[in-house]
Amino acid sequence: MGITEEIKLDKWGYQVNTSSDHCISAINAYYHQVLSYGRKRSIILEAQIHDKNCVLANILAAHFLCSTHSSKVANFIEAAKSNYDKATDYEKAVFDAVSYMMLDDRDDDVALSLHFKLLTEFPRDLNSLKRAQVLCFYMGKADPSLELVQQALPKNEGESYVYGMLAFPLLELGLMEDAEKASRTALEINKLDFWAQHCLCHVLQFECHFAEAVKFMEDCSPSWVSCASFMYTHNWWHVALCYLEGHSPIERVLDIYDCCIMNELDKPDAARPEVYVNALGLLLRLHVRGENSASQNRLKTLAELLIDQAVWFSEWQLDLFILWAIASTDHLSAAQQLLDGLRVRVSNMNEKKRKLMQRGLSLAEALYEYGKGNDMQALQLFGADFDANDCKAIGASEEQLDVFNEVWYTLLLNTGQAEKVIEVIERRLRKRDGVPFLWRLLEKGYMTVGREEAAIAAEKANDLENSFFK
Repeated sequence: MGITEEIKLDKWGYQVNTSSDHCISAINAYYHQVLSYGRKRSIILEAQIHDKNCVLANILAAHFLCSTHSSKVANFIEAAKSNYDKATDYEKAVFDAVSYMMLDDRDDDVALSLHFKLLTEFPRDLNSLKRAQVLCFYMGKADPSLELVQQALPKNEGESYVYGMLAFPLLELGLMEDAEKASRTALEINKLDFWAQHCLCHVLQFECHFAEAVKFMEDCSPSWVSCASFMYTHNWWHVALCYLEGHSPIERVLDIYDCCIMNELDKPDAARPEVYVNALGLLLRLHVRGENSASQNRLKTLAELLIDQAVWFSEWQLDLFILWAIASTDHLSAAQQLLDGLRVRVSNMNEKKRKLMQRGLSLAEALYEYGKGNDMQALQLFGADFDANDCKAIGASEEQLDVFNEVWYTLLLNTGQAEKVIEVIERRLRKRDGVPFLWRLLEKGYMTVGREEAAIAAEKANDLENSFFK
């Protein structure tokens, strides 16, 4: 199709059937907001206002609104369908991939294959690459996420944001050296690539360079004012976790919780579920470490907000945290209702999805019992060989999931299974030996069974606790 006054090129150089410069400008602005985790993704709604018949504008607007369960989603999809025959090949490819992805009973593998097809034909479309990687994340599959970005990379060398997208699947696959290189390349191109900042923090955190990670992220933090709720609070969650894992004074962690996570709720455009998932993830870490005196009042305050069902069933990870939070603060009726709702949702899934989410449901049941203080029942639901990485389909990174491993370790200790604790933590420390908390758990395990190695574990913990933050 030749370029006419009815065809314009978007940011990637792909053809879009519209005569409106304002429509294309809004689409391009939306791309930037998605890739930069900006607060103004709603700008895509302006594209449809400027050209109500533009297929690309309508389908992207529908996708933006689908997470809010807006009644307008169906109207945008119908508008895109009714103009499909007039769309360019690029628009049709985007419509096919996105419209299928929004189906309630979609097959995730089919959705992923449509994105592979789209990106094979139109590899410069980094917005679709980001959407496909998010899909992979919720499938718990880092391999195709890496394959997608590697497929697109030759057509995007030097392009802002692509190396940050390369870094994340690399770190999820444990390729930390490559992930660090990709993150630093991204930041050389664009120092305000907030996702790349986040990925580099992941690497430094995994390598237990906690003080370095905090210094890097706090230096970056003034630029986060433009970030949407998720990226803003999640980056601060990482900072708080580095302080916590590095055995910094607990007041530093609580200051971040109060000032940099929960204060996000005061903003008129705050996305509450995205704030809650980072707040709760941090409070559960504090709880596991026995910091209840510092965190309990905050948890009670937050639990009062969480019994509002408006935030339920938007994210599996959030629902799991909510179950623990409201069960542990005696909102047992609400917790039971939430758990029953999760069971119904799993039972209504297609067979493939139901099998995938069964581990997530078992984890939900375990956290419900854990919140109520039923350690034996919770441990039985976790199972004898629990590994949180088997639960990636709840939509969480390994770093986010690790708190569930920590819950399991403490349950094993609390129920007298010290030998098992010693076995799993010794194995864990062979991969990552710079976390004082793990050495403290190992010390307790050794002490329980009367092994002299307890003194060695205690010395190692002491050395680490005194080395990161002064």
